[in-house]
Amino acid sequence: MTDHTPAELGRRLGSGLLSFPVTHFRPDDLSFDEDAYRENIARLGKYDVAGLFAAGGTGEFFSLSPAEVERAVAAAVESAPAGTPVIAPAGYGTATAVEYAKAAERAGADGLLLFPPYLTEAPQDGLAAHAEAVCRATGLGVIVYSRANAVYAPDTVARLAERCPNLIGFKDGVGDIDPLTRLYARTGDRLTYIGGLPTAETYAPPLLELGVTTYSSALFNFLPEFALSFYAAVRERRHADVRRMLDDFVLPYTRIRDRKQGYAVSIVKAGMTVTGHPAGPVRPPLTDLEPAELEQLAALIQGLDG
Repeated sequence: MTDHTPAELGRRLGSGLLSFPVTHFRPDDLSFDEDAYRENIARLGKYDVAGLFAAGGTGEFFSLSPAEVERAVAAAVESAPAGTPVIAPAGYGTATAVEYAKAAERAGADGLLLFPPYLTEAPQDGLAAHAEAVCRATGLGVIVYSRANAVYAPDTVARLAERCPNLIGFKDGVGDIDPLTRLYARTGDRLTYIGGLPTAETYAPPLLELGVTTYSSALFNFLPEFALSFYAAVRERRHADVRRMLDDFVLPYTRIRDRKQGYAVSIVKAGMTVTGHPAGPVRPPLTDLEPAELEQLAALIQGLDG
């Protein structure tokens, strides 16, 4: 755990690329391979990132038991470089999300990423009550993840920012420009804004103009140098370099990703295999890439070296 206050944590996270590591599973029984996970965190820790989100969406939070989540977060805290903030997940119903928040504190995390409640749709006042209950239950900095059945309206987020001092961030999983513009107009630099759509690199250039200074990079798992180079090009507004990297890799990559639902995670683990850092298969309900798709991904990655 770092010594950041929630406000300091928010500023730190907004200053650079964010790492969302996969969670390693053994091929034979899909059990959590903690040793391999720790080794991978240490490998990725050699690169400069603003924060590490353990057991997040790319880390298959939805398939992990609460005990596995706590183990993964604790392992990340112990294996990440000193000073690197580690963010833990919280989700499902409000009572369960509070339990995840307490587990994150036990594991030494610096902050929380609050995922949508499980299954049910909810009105804005219900979403606000859900997020506020989690914020009140912990001293950690909290980031709300707006996506799927929990799309937070700008007014809702603004009220939460007023009521919850430890609400530090808003992660966008929708990509709708209008509400993002309205949110930034309401809250400005009070929050850190994080791009959270699958393969967030495709949205990074336009969202930067709306104050979204960082994003979750799944590509960082298996192409860390490329991911950091792309992020630098976006932040420096080197549009020609961004366009070239989009054309050479990111957009062809998304065409493989879009072939099946859930491939946004599966293709990352496939990339780990291709680059010599296997992390095991995905857990159901996800499925791994087909052999032909794995070959196509391998060719795409090898083309970066050509």
